[in-house]
Amino acid sequence: MRTLKEVKIGETVKVSKINGEGPIKRRIMDMGVTKGIEIYVRKVAPLGDPVEVTIRGYELSLRKEDAEMIVVE
Repeated sequence: MRTLKEVKIGETVKVSKINGEGPIKRRIMDMGVTKGIEIYVRKVAPLGDPVEVTIRGYELSLRKEDAEMIVVE
């Protein structure tokens, strides 16, 4: 299993699971990150935070802690 944090720039992956509890998981899902959706990794900041992705046709920046909770395949 790998997380969104480990995905390289230019890769497209599919969400298989979101770890986390309550409000944190809810916030990630409210941003459009749900099981089965494809995510394209556009950029990663020099220190790895944030990760910029394209999802559902829009661009989204995720913190490292959030990206670690998203399990991809």
